[in-house]
Amino acid sequence: MKQKLKRFGRTQRRPQSIWGRLTLLVVVGAVASTVEAGNDAVSPGATRYRGWKAYLLQNDLVQVHVAPEIGGRVLQYRLGEKEFFWINERLAGKTSTETGLDPQGGWLNYGGDKLWPAPQGWDNDEQWPGPPDAVLDGQPYRAEIDPDGKGIRLTSGDDPRSGIRFSRRLQLHSGSTRVSIEATMTNVCDKPRRWGIWSHTQFDAGLPDSDDYNRLMRAWCPINPQSRFDRGYLTIFGDQGNPSFEVDAERGLLKVSYRYLVGKIGLDSHAGWVATVDGRRGDVFVQRFRFEPESAYPDGSSVEFWHNGRGRIHAYGAWTDMPADRSTNPYIFESEILSPFARLRPGESYTWTYDWYACCIGGDFPVVDCCEVAVVSTPLVCRHEGDRVRLSGRFGVFYPGRLVLESCDKTNMLLATNVLNPGITPLEPVVVDSVITLPPTSRRVTLVVEDARGKKIGEIARSELPILP
Repeated sequence: MKQKLKRFGRTQRRPQSIWGRLTLLVVVGAVASTVEAGNDAVSPGATRYRGWKAYLLQNDLVQVHVAPEIGGRVLQYRLGEKEFFWINERLAGKTSTETGLDPQGGWLNYGGDKLWPAPQGWDNDEQWPGPPDAVLDGQPYRAEIDPDGKGIRLTSGDDPRSGIRFSRRLQLHSGSTRVSIEATMTNVCDKPRRWGIWSHTQFDAGLPDSDDYNRLMRAWCPINPQSRFDRGYLTIFGDQGNPSFEVDAERGLLKVSYRYLVGKIGLDSHAGWVATVDGRRGDVFVQRFRFEPESAYPDGSSVEFWHNGRGRIHAYGAWTDMPADRSTNPYIFESEILSPFARLRPGESYTWTYDWYACCIGGDFPVVDCCEVAVVSTPLVCRHEGDRVRLSGRFGVFYPGRLVLESCDKTNMLLATNVLNPGITPLEPVVVDSVITLPPTSRRVTLVVEDARGKKIGEIARSELPILP
């Protein structure tokens, strides 16, 4: 993944004030372009979602709804029948295009995913004091479809408070659950600015047709073995002993469980992934990024979690008691990723890229590892049963296709391939429980995802074969 600084000429006219109305540019002509793999179209098309004007990116697996008119949000990411993001039903279809704020000047928390500047704070002008933020969070973004029809770009107005303009391009890939995102911030003021980019995603932690919360809502994230934080993470808001956040030292993971207790933590996670899991069916949403160990991050963190819930926090310069009232304090589970700080001179831009994926692991199971094609829930294990080998493991894949086992000798020469499952899909867990015969000189096996034509997409896991006595 790339990160870059680029010099931009400041040609966009700045609004007279933060209350200035932005023009929503809808590029209609490009919508006709399509990218297809069979019926796997991914070109953005105009639609409506929960009453909002939106663009829809979709393929045979995923639907992504984007709403430029309410702060350039990605309102929903849907895998099959599973909608991951929280939506504020009380604001469904509503907008505030003039001010970006509610009638009392407060935050319109529509839900979904959005970009904010980081760090958050209320002490000086090098901290972002939102939400609310009338320009970057609330007012319309300009929407432009790529000329080739492969993606959509959303661009904010110029924000005088932070001195930046946000832009991000989203592309849903054919034959995959992958959404690639290129987020850019540009310094539009006349002095240097230093910010990180904060991808802020709200997940629905409630239960349908119930007033209760989802006790199987979790997240898994690797803890940096060289963490700057004593416990591997930093408590930013709430109780230091919040039981929602547990260190799994044996696996080197942070386990996050939603308990409707207010709190926020950050961790300098090094592995470049975080997985949020609805354990009722095992639906997994993955955020992947590149960690830069030599760079400074807002709050010292590459990943942060916030939970709405009961409790007390200090924010906006005051103590606030959070009520146990779903109507005013809804069930929201936030998984957030952050870029390193970028120091920008006037007119300079910084771009940060990351990816979203989704899959299913079949229930309330952990995510212990992640790569570009799959998550690992139970690692691949091999053991001899007589002259045969039993393989076991649990995975979730980001691509449909077939699951193939490759066996190699001690020199890494490929000896044989076995198709373990001819029809894997991100919509279902991939459970390996097979007994097979391998060539006698086999020393290592590799699980591989191939497409329907037999082309390798990527590797899931490797395992050394135990040596017989």
